[in-house]
Amino acid sequence: MAHITFVPVVLILTLLQYKTLFSTGLANGQPDVVDELGLHNDLQITKYDSRVILSWNNNLTEEETKKYSVKYILSYTFFNTSYERKERLQEKKKIIRLELHSGFNAKVKTQLFAKETEELIKESVWTECTYKAPPVYIQNLSCIIYNISFFNCTWHVKAEAPADIQIFFSYRQTGKYFECQQYIQNARKKNIGCHMKGIYFQPSRKIKLNISVTDLKNNSRGLSYYKALLPQKIEKLNPPINVSVSLENRSIKIHWKPPPTIGSASNNCFMYQVKITDHKIVNVAAEKYEYPLHRPAKKYTAQVRAKKEVCIRNEIWSDWSEPVIIHDGKTVDIMLLSLTLLCLLIFLGGLLICTCRRYRCLEVITMPVPHPTDNIITWLAADETHHQKQISMQMEMHSEVVLGILEENGDNIHQKGHLKDFELEDL
Repeated sequence: MAHITFVPVVLILTLLQYKTLFSTGLANGQPDVVDELGLHNDLQITKYDSRVILSWNNNLTEEETKKYSVKYILSYTFFNTSYERKERLQEKKKIIRLELHSGFNAKVKTQLFAKETEELIKESVWTECTYKAPPVYIQNLSCIIYNISFFNCTWHVKAEAPADIQIFFSYRQTGKYFECQQYIQNARKKNIGCHMKGIYFQPSRKIKLNISVTDLKNNSRGLSYYKALLPQKIEKLNPPINVSVSLENRSIKIHWKPPPTIGSASNNCFMYQVKITDHKIVNVAAEKYEYPLHRPAKKYTAQVRAKKEVCIRNEIWSDWSEPVIIHDGKTVDIMLLSLTLLCLLIFLGGLLICTCRRYRCLEVITMPVPHPTDNIITWLAADETHHQKQISMQMEMHSEVVLGILEENGDNIHQKGHLKDFELEDL
């Protein structure tokens, strides 16, 4: 009985010792333990349009597949970039979209986990591969949607691109194909952009861009580049609408409404920024903002802009709204008032000019005075001579009257002198 009990105990101790040594080897990262596992991957690459299908097979036995949870670590880096993408997969393949990249470096390793505890049991070494795509002749592709239905894409043609090629643009969404309506060209007559308008976008469905290179010399289509974009992520919103500002209780109160959008117009989707004169730009989630005012006599300017932030992440801010002025509790939109007054003055000035031309007012005002006739000149001269004679006669009569008065006064004085002499003689 003791012998029967001893054998299981010895076996259990042996298994525990082996497991301890194996776990210590994994923890220390000893390469010989990994090499003993004998796991390896066989990588295969399949090219399909703008996609590369990277697949692999391992040498796991059926028993190991059933016993362990099998997972794969994939790491790949596109050429001319330093960003390394890492993913943990359960399938033995990965679709890599090249877009405008000319290739990538990839590596894969297999990991075995205990199904009960998810503890790492085994892992293989890295299996590496390199894929080199055909040359890419464009770079810096950028697309934007604005005013709900306008779509612009621009790109740069690389200097090493052949001289006889031309770039053409199109896109697909929901199974429909759209060609570029108007191309933008550089000085060498190469297409470097596309402008489209009147486009309807389904915000939840991706836009699949197709940029193809055509050899004009041989009139043959060559390379094609593909890229998928979500409309809401490249939409530039219009500025917020109905912006109103007031000065109440020593605070600036700003209210606005969200702009129209191709996607969800829920209030929770938008992020706003408010800019007030001499203050920092602040982020606001609601459709209003209140700021305490310390100098109410000063003139302030307020503006608001918006972007999608919550329901979908968009890095493109709208333009700022028109500045609104706050001063002494009255909100005055200077630009609108000035424009209204200017239009009114132009209208009144044009109306006055048309009226003057219609009724010849300017001719009447500027008409020269006619010269008098000879008869009128003779009459005026005779009248002036007669008038001068009358004035001369009046002056002579006035002189005679003055002399007569003086003589009369002299006689009276003489008579008074004689009387005085007679009186003296009588005495």
